[in-house]
Amino acid sequence: MDNGLIFPYPRRNAREFRQRVLERGQHSRHTCEEPDVSSPSQQSTVRNRLLAALPPDVLAQLLPNLHRVCLPLRKTLAAPAKPIEAVYFIESGWASMVTHLDEGTQAEVGLIGREGLVGQSLATGVDTAFAEAFVQGAGEALRMEARAFQRELDTHPALFRRVLRYTEAMHAQTMQTAACNGRHGLEQRLARWILMAHDRADSDDLPLTQEFLALMLCVQRPSVTVVARTLQQAGIIQYAQGRITVLDRAGLEATACDCYRAVRERFNQLLG
Repeated sequence: MDNGLIFPYPRRNAREFRQRVLERGQHSRHTCEEPDVSSPSQQSTVRNRLLAALPPDVLAQLLPNLHRVCLPLRKTLAAPAKPIEAVYFIESGWASMVTHLDEGTQAEVGLIGREGLVGQSLATGVDTAFAEAFVQGAGEALRMEARAFQRELDTHPALFRRVLRYTEAMHAQTMQTAACNGRHGLEQRLARWILMAHDRADSDDLPLTQEFLALMLCVQRPSVTVVARTLQQAGIIQYAQGRITVLDRAGLEATACDCYRAVRERFNQLLG
């Protein structure tokens, strides 16, 4: 267990610190174009797995309301207690869900990649966000206005069922993360987190500074430094200049706690 190492910054400073961390070590060279995804020729290019699993006729009817957008690093996709203006079906990159506590600390509670979307609460009739969602790995998404999304949910039961199943999968991820943070050591948790990011990335290279990992894992940076060095000495990862490279995926899985496998199996069970 890693007790007593909760991120110690007040809320305002925590947000400022996150901004500095991202600016210092999380720059992205990602660029994207914005083709017309509503054309038939573009339907096969949809990479979001939730959308791609829909019947072709349903997907064809959704595409006119979907607009491809770039997801630059640090972009806020949902803000706590604020209306959800749009949903984002992630095509590449990933978003982080972060909660803010009364004493000003913050913690990551979930990752969202091309397996899902940001803003799924709209499917349950809730039109405000609880956690903050921001882009952690730059990429692209298909964006749909909230009102259009709600209309499509009413029109297409297949979409509604799929989003509900994804929502249940995210609940499993959040619950398992809470249990993991309370019971497992930092080495296991760091390995689990790198695996989750690796699953959602298109490369073995992950633009992650140790400061940023400390923020996400609610610990002090020196703790992350020690554990990252251990993983590097074991030949599992390489860390240099704000970038982690996964060298031994199997070794990373062997190091991670069973929480990683449990959540992955739940996602596969619900979403295929």
